[in-house]
Amino acid sequence: MSESALARIRIVLVEPAGPLNVGSVARVMKNMGLSQLVLVNPQCDRQDEWAIKMAVHGADILEAAQIVNELPQALVGCQRAIATTGRSRSLPTDLETPRVALPWLLETPSALIFGREDRGLSNDELNYAQRFVQIPASPEYPSLNLAQSVAVCAAELYQQATGLAEDNTNNPSPFISATSSIPTASLEELEGYYQQLERLLLEIGYLYPHTAPRRLEKFRRLYNRAQLSTQEVAMLRGILTQMEWALSQGAGVGDTL
Repeated sequence: MSESALARIRIVLVEPAGPLNVGSVARVMKNMGLSQLVLVNPQCDRQDEWAIKMAVHGADILEAAQIVNELPQALVGCQRAIATTGRSRSLPTDLETPRVALPWLLETPSALIFGREDRGLSNDELNYAQRFVQIPASPEYPSLNLAQSVAVCAAELYQQATGLAEDNTNNPSPFISATSSIPTASLEELEGYYQQLERLLLEIGYLYPHTAPRRLEKFRRLYNRAQLSTQEVAMLRGILTQMEWALSQGAGVGDTL
């Protein structure tokens, strides 16, 4: 790892509302060698006077920040994404510490996603991430503000990238963190597969419109654990395409054998 790995990581803020927070995020990114800031439907002006004042020497990061309308647009070109959350969800979900999970982002173009100041990320938005980070804090008052959360995670990324962090071998992650010779599929490739899978499962009656989002969350968790490669996603999509063709021909199982 080196500081150059930090250049591949995007800090994604979903609907940030406070210019003070956005400016503070830009400053801490500058402190920790991060340069890619993406704002999803921001509710404040990144060039607000207070944002610029809080950014200090990170004003160039504010100026270069990418603004998009929806979270999937912020993830284009990324292969991995981790979302930060301060709450558990209705489905069993492994919440990891920054020290365990964040090194995984340093191996490939990746995104670290932060939610709104007042309510974080929605369940639908969390579905775009493959892993989830919760920052350890006192149970008496565990809530950190947006800029503080980014600062904790950015500092951890910097330490991991520059070799300053302690060894993680005593707290292994369930994900493969060693760089593989087989590249994992991009987030756009995975999303295309999930959308095709949902359409097909709705068509055959396995899913129903009112329950589809919840059931698809389980499929996402399953495939995210598998760390699919581009070739594997192509194979799975080929299966779905053949099934769609068979359905369009009115073929049953016996007809295709």
